[in-house]
Amino acid sequence: MIRGGAFGLGLAAFGAVVLTPDALLMRLSGMDGAAMMGWRGLTMGSVMIALWALTSRSRSADLAALRSGPGMVIVLAQSLNAALFSAGIASAPVAIVLLGVATVPIFSALFGLVLMGERTGRATWITIAAVSVGIVLAVIGGHEAAGLSAATVFGALAGLGVAAALALNFTVLRAQTHLPILLLIGVGAWLVGAIGWTVQGPAAMWEGQVWAIVLTGSVVLPLSFFALSLAARYTPAANVSLLLLLETVLGPLWVWLALGEPITAAMLAGGAIVVGSLAVYLIFPRLVARWRA
Repeated sequence: MIRGGAFGLGLAAFGAVVLTPDALLMRLSGMDGAAMMGWRGLTMGSVMIALWALTSRSRSADLAALRSGPGMVIVLAQSLNAALFSAGIASAPVAIVLLGVATVPIFSALFGLVLMGERTGRATWITIAAVSVGIVLAVIGGHEAAGLSAATVFGALAGLGVAAALALNFTVLRAQTHLPILLLIGVGAWLVGAIGWTVQGPAAMWEGQVWAIVLTGSVVLPLSFFALSLAARYTPAANVSLLLLLETVLGPLWVWLALGEPITAAMLAGGAIVVGSLAVYLIFPRLVARWRA
């Protein structure tokens, strides 16, 4: 296992759980991809930039970091993540998009090795393999519910793009601990929000359930992304990414419970494998350490 502080793991778990209602709230909004992208970016960016303005100890240094290479990478990764996720959720089944996002631990391990020389431990790779089995089971079982269509394929590809962007975000933040998380993610969100408003047009932005998208943009996203990004400074990106897979399991479950979007027994079984693997990965090594103490 790649070892990190218990604080980092707990923070990542908290952020992942807070993020799980995001897809449900997006579905409840009834908006298309551009509108969701605009509202999510505007509200999330406003909250995070406001919090940065209230808490920053050196605004000049933070703004300099924003203009740096690593800072620009975080901004662009956040914008790409937000754009692809909104487009995927708007056009494909939630479960398919989130299963694509579930590849984030693999991207994190690769980016960690390439950018930081951080090797992924055997236990982490075993857990990734077990989680992958659960994901494959869920995808195979989900074909009956989702159907193999152009929308389904696009949703899976969008999820893969989100996974790569998130993994790059976590890895760069771990390597560059001086970067101002609130400012960078806030600017990235604002950028994609501005694109959404421009594409959709102000008049059309009010169609649908605005409350749902504002709730996820102003509360769910800022809280979860700040917790996940901060966690990457205390534990390797692969650990944060594994905990993020809780959204892959719980996100479709909330949509199924609230809206009845199809979910199969195989998808539930695959989800159980994902959660069980993560539980063993996180809890078992600590129990062994206590017994030896």
